[in-house]
Amino acid sequence: MFNYEKLTEAFNCLKNADNAELIAINKSRYLQRQHGLVLGGGAFVAALEYSTGLTATVVGKPSRKFFEQSIADFEGVEVEDCVMIGDDVQDDVAGAQAIGMKGILVQTGKYRPGDETKINPAPYLTLPSLVDAIDHVIELHSNGCET
Repeated sequence: MFNYEKLTEAFNCLKNADNAELIAINKSRYLQRQHGLVLGGGAFVAALEYSTGLTATVVGKPSRKFFEQSIADFEGVEVEDCVMIGDDVQDDVAGAQAIGMKGILVQTGKYRPGDETKINPAPYLTLPSLVDAIDHVIELHSNGCET
């Protein structure tokens, strides 16, 4: 479990190392747990960035490189033909749309009413569930659309 002592230990490692680099899996704002929302890794990354003066390199969502790598091995697949389905408007949808994918926001998990208005451009679609999103993608594909 992450706690203040571990955060302080990470801070000291970064401050005491020559040429230290801060690498983060993501900067998620919050996560959905069984009993509600909890702070995501982004809160801890931001604390370390602020206290050390370093800027983290993000290697997971919503970094461009993460989304580019997600399709890199699929020869002949164009980014505009890809769809990201997720419950996080920033990390899933905005991250994907930043490289040209379509982003479908699902109203499950950590979704909160109004999330779809928090990014520009807005999500390609906002749907009630993952099943609805998959059905939409299947329908588009069966109608001859490359999605």
